[in-house]
Amino acid sequence: MSIFLNCSPNESNSKKIASVEGDRRIPEKVDFTFDVKPILSDRCFKCHGPDKNAIEGELSLSTPENAFKALGENQDHFAIVPNDIQKSTLVERIYSEDPNLKMPPQESNLELTDYEKAILKKWIEQGAEYKAHWSFDKPVLPEIPQVKKVWGFNKIDAFIAAKLDQNGMVPNKKASREKIIRRISFDLTGLPPSVDLIQDFLTDTSEKAYENLIDSLLVTTDYAEHMAAEWMDISRYADTHGYQDDFERTMWPWRDWVIHAFKENMPYDQFVTYQLAGDLLPNPNLEQILATGFNRNHKITAEGGAIPEEYRIEYVEDRTTTLGIAFLGLTLECARCHDHKYDPISQEEHFQLFSFFNSIPEKGLLAGASDFGEPYINISEREVRGVLDFINMDKSPKKEVAVMVMKEMNEPRPSYILNRGVYDQPTTEVFPNTPMSILAYPEDYPKNRLGLSKWLFNDENPLTARVAVNRLWQRMFGNGIVSTSYDFGNQGALPTHPELLDFLAVKFREEGWNIRKMLKYIALSETYQQSTDVTPELLEKDPENLLLARAPRLRLSAEMIRDQALAISGLLNKEVGGPSVKPYQPDGIWEETTGGGGGSTASYIPSTGKDLYRKSLYTFWKRTVPPPSMMTFDASSRDICTVKRQETNTPLQALVLLNDPQVIEASRALALHALSAEKESVENQIKYIFRRATSRLPNESELISLTGYYKEMLKQIKEEGVKTETYLTIGAYEIPATVDKEKLAALSLTSHTILNLDETISRG
Repeated sequence: MSIFLNCSPNESNSKKIASVEGDRRIPEKVDFTFDVKPILSDRCFKCHGPDKNAIEGELSLSTPENAFKALGENQDHFAIVPNDIQKSTLVERIYSEDPNLKMPPQESNLELTDYEKAILKKWIEQGAEYKAHWSFDKPVLPEIPQVKKVWGFNKIDAFIAAKLDQNGMVPNKKASREKIIRRISFDLTGLPPSVDLIQDFLTDTSEKAYENLIDSLLVTTDYAEHMAAEWMDISRYADTHGYQDDFERTMWPWRDWVIHAFKENMPYDQFVTYQLAGDLLPNPNLEQILATGFNRNHKITAEGGAIPEEYRIEYVEDRTTTLGIAFLGLTLECARCHDHKYDPISQEEHFQLFSFFNSIPEKGLLAGASDFGEPYINISEREVRGVLDFINMDKSPKKEVAVMVMKEMNEPRPSYILNRGVYDQPTTEVFPNTPMSILAYPEDYPKNRLGLSKWLFNDENPLTARVAVNRLWQRMFGNGIVSTSYDFGNQGALPTHPELLDFLAVKFREEGWNIRKMLKYIALSETYQQSTDVTPELLEKDPENLLLARAPRLRLSAEMIRDQALAISGLLNKEVGGPSVKPYQPDGIWEETTGGGGGSTASYIPSTGKDLYRKSLYTFWKRTVPPPSMMTFDASSRDICTVKRQETNTPLQALVLLNDPQVIEASRALALHALSAEKESVENQIKYIFRRATSRLPNESELISLTGYYKEMLKQIKEEGVKTETYLTIGAYEIPATVDKEKLAALSLTSHTILNLDETISRG
């Protein structure tokens, strides 16, 4: 039961609220950003927000000017009167029991809790101070918290320790060295550490052992490919156009460029500028032009009967939306049909941003499977021997490939505010510009994509650096400091450690947008190196681990689960770049969804030989039928820009691990290696498999259980007539004729069990 000491607006202002909703206490000083704004945004802005076309009762609560103004026909009452709750009708309405007066109204299906009502009331009592939305203020270097120097390696730890201390908590102990090397290896390369690398790290007692390990991982091609894998989600990369016919497209040379950029540690500002506006740089080279394929990765239709202009508008909208999600952390698409209901972005500003991407000579409708989406460039062996030497053309079926890129028209295409966002309802003409609430567009910047990129990386831009470092933090901790890494607006989550986020953002910008350096800085913190162990008390205090008193335990991504199985089994083909490949997939799945167009995507023809074992980064991605095993483990569909994947746990995931030919085949190959390495002892064979899968040796109890399982499987094979041939012939990997098939089958089943362990598909 909620308890108030001054729950009525007519009682004395001097009385204080004691307790609301159990132990949840009202802060002494109510903060607009962290206490009030989330309530207004969630419960009030739908009818009283920044969208001027949706305001009810002439009241907008999004700015103090509008919130404090006189209301009604006679201008005789006010929703908010600072320091006076008796004259503030907002207080009266939120506490009213009259369904005709109560706010939010019943038909909105929104409701304020007692705690939220008390927050709003106390905020008005204290003066109803408004602040600009936190993410629209330029980040500045905060004061570093002063904490007792008993824990912590760098300044990250000072911010974390200070927040833990405020909440009566202490950081966890450091994880074991086996756990740390497994964690950092997966986070930086997407692969488990090899047994040799583990052994070297465990025996290296130097002070720089961990730092040297990080440095060695950051310069590997595996690191570059792992970073590129995440960028495929952000860039909505696919090997087909999408929509019904879903014809094949050639964009893999652009993917090769992304890997190259991360391998070279290209500064983030340059990396983004090349992709947004490489063609507009002075005397652009082929690499810079190829990079602009980023903004041609969207879906394109070839469906007969489609209206070309309607779809062309959709392509431009896709680029605008991607700009918002990937670089600004804002839902710009919400302002397409009307002013944004929650963030200070008008429909006019939406189409001003839209106009930056509206002047390329593209078609809204492709003529068929062989039609290239203009504009494009041709890449042949001659270009690959020059500036594009990072492209792997060896496996290309064609000597010359066409790749879609960006190009400006000689005369800019006029842009208009579209009524309700509809392609054929233009209204007022607009010109390239940016939202004033973020940062005014400098007059001396060109009104094109190159100027837009300069605006993104202007020192005064409040969002770009924050959004980028938040995503790097998300890579290392599973969640960003702002958990909604796709939304830094009013509807997004508040940062758990706002000063730390600003510190990292300023550091990232001032140190040259160096991605490797930032990842290393995060990895070196003792916050990152904590154990995942959790006590009941800690779980009760911070169930979501928002304060980071422990390291998060994370399930591996879809790509990492498959690539790990290939790596530890010795099957992984580490060839870099080139055309996409087609590993195992259920029979007939493409045929079920193929439209009338046919073409190369009508039927799925699996790859052969070593191409079956390429990294998941290179798996052919058909938009209408993405790789089913990867989708089961929450891979992005690649239809739209995605900066954070869903996290689910379903029985289907267990079924994939039990039945996927790739996992079964990897189990067999791993078992065969164990038989070869440890010829006599079953216990040693199991230890060999277990260590490769989990990065540690099994304890006595685990070894007894797994050995017992092996013996039980062998008994069933020998005595109950279990057929080994069926199990041992799943997949293309062949076994020597001389091997004992019964022992191999039993050990393969044991290996398969180990690959299904929760610890194997997680990093702790």
